[in-house]
Amino acid sequence: MCPRQNDGSRLSSVSDSAPQEQTPYDRFGGHDFFVDLVADFYVGVAADPILRPLYPEEDLGPAEVRLRMFFEQYWGGPSTYSEQRGHPRLRLRHGPFAIDEQARDLWLFHMRNALDNRNLDPALDDEMWRYLLMAAHAMVNVSDGERPAKPNLPTA
Repeated sequence: MCPRQNDGSRLSSVSDSAPQEQTPYDRFGGHDFFVDLVADFYVGVAADPILRPLYPEEDLGPAEVRLRMFFEQYWGGPSTYSEQRGHPRLRLRHGPFAIDEQARDLWLFHMRNALDNRNLDPALDDEMWRYLLMAAHAMVNVSDGERPAKPNLPTA
């Protein structure tokens, strides 16, 4: 309970006036930043003859939503990704898709273009880029040239 002043009105508590530490999600620009970043990224993917076949859905919209939700959650925003899909388990979720160094490099190329379009402060850009590099390298699961013509999708 908040203490009261002599006139009966409440004093604000110390926690009410303490500055809130911003999450990376907030520092990047919140929801709008991630919507724009991921939308720009998928413009590149849609036109990429190597990456596009790795996305089995005709419409890239659902993949765009999943990536946006994942990024938002990872960077301290809403936990919608886990609420809707469970634990991210990135390597497990990407396991059915043959991802080689070429696919990784193309993914990074399109993500770099999308990130460049954001004109972030250099420190924020570096923070995001270091994460993207690490994540992209972790998804490689086959050597160059081992990728089949069609992704190895699990049968339902």
